[in-house]
Amino acid sequence: MIKAFIKAAQQISDPRARRVIWIALAAAAGVFILLWILIGFLLANTALFSIGWLETAIDWLGGLATGVLTWLLFPAAISAVIGLFLEDIASAVEDRHYPDLGPALGSDFSDTVLTTVRFLAIMLSLNILMLPFLLTGPLFPFVFYSVNGYLLSREYFELVALRRMGRADARALRKRYAMKLFMTGVIIAFLLTVPIVNLLAPIIATGMMVHLFEDFRAHA
Repeated sequence: MIKAFIKAAQQISDPRARRVIWIALAAAAGVFILLWILIGFLLANTALFSIGWLETAIDWLGGLATGVLTWLLFPAAISAVIGLFLEDIASAVEDRHYPDLGPALGSDFSDTVLTTVRFLAIMLSLNILMLPFLLTGPLFPFVFYSVNGYLLSREYFELVALRRMGRADARALRKRYAMKLFMTGVIIAFLLTVPIVNLLAPIIATGMMVHLFEDFRAHA
C-alpha cells in the first residue's frame, strides 16, 4: 500500500502525465468553486434542516458553514467527476509502470457514467446523513473517514479493475482484498480533505488503485 502510494505520487512529476494532471487540477478546482457557490446559495435561501436551532446555527455561521460543508462534500463530488477521466489517468500510470500490458479493453462510457452517477448519489446522501455526527466532536472524523474510505476504495478500484476484467471478477478481487482496499480508501479520503493536496489527490488515488490492482491480479 505504501509502495503504491509512493509510485502514484511520483506520477505527478511524469511529463507524459502532464495533460492528465492539468485536466484533473482544473476539474478539482472547478468542482470546489461550484460546490462553494451552490452550498452557499442553498444555505442562504433554503431551510435544509428541520431542527430549528441547527438551522439557526448554520445561518449564523454563514461563510464558515459553507466552507465546512464544501470541505465535507468535496471528496464525493470530485471523485465522481474524475471517474469520467479515469481512463486517461490510469493509462498514463500503465504506460510508465506496466508498458507490456497493452491497451485496456475499457468499460462502456454509458456504463461508466451510470456507475459514477450512482456513486455520487450514494456518497452525497451518506455524507449529508452524517452531518449530525459533527455534534459528536471527536467521533465524527472516525465516522467520516470510515464511510468515505469504504466508498472511495470501492469506486476507484472497481472503475480501474473494469478496464481489465469483467464486473464479477472485479468484485471478487475487491472482496478478497477488502481490508487493504479499505485502508487505502481511508488514505484517499484523508488526502481529499487536505487543502491544496486535495487537488492532486484524485490522480494519486487512481494511481494507487492501478498499482494495487496489478499487484492483486499477479497474486490471484
